[in-house]
Amino acid sequence: MSEAVKPIPEGYHSVTPHLVCRDASKALDFYKSALGAEIRNVSKDDRGKVMHAEIKIGDSIVMLSDEFPEYHSLSPLGLGGTAVSLHIYTEDADAAFSRAVDAGAKVGMPIMDAFWGDRYGQVVDPYGHKWAIATRKRVPTQEEMRAAVKAFSDKAKEKSASG
Repeated sequence: MSEAVKPIPEGYHSVTPHLVCRDASKALDFYKSALGAEIRNVSKDDRGKVMHAEIKIGDSIVMLSDEFPEYHSLSPLGLGGTAVSLHIYTEDADAAFSRAVDAGAKVGMPIMDAFWGDRYGQVVDPYGHKWAIATRKRVPTQEEMRAAVKAFSDKAKEKSASG
């Protein structure tokens, strides 16, 4: 008798990102060194291209594959950018941010103490994917958030008017 199949596989969350990378094999190595990813499995086709791979970052699984233009499966490099950012909460955002940059990610937004209470920064990996890296430091009150959003908005308007 076969085992009952779970509708949501063990270890998965309701939403699982799937990244398309130009040279997914190199991307796997990058994510391992830059983000501390654990490579769970890799399936390649007869050309050696990654059809499906899974990595685990913290408690989350991320799927990835190579580009397959013949199936309209393109990476951010093939598309000329991305509108998506993956957000990682970690115990030490500064260390994680530095590790990613040291491994070859480009700084998108320097690490900072953000007004919403996180230690926060963004990097862009060599494959065109944006990663936000954060550690929650405090939980601002609603009043603090309103004031901070207004100050941020006012600063942005000033910058836009002067430039």
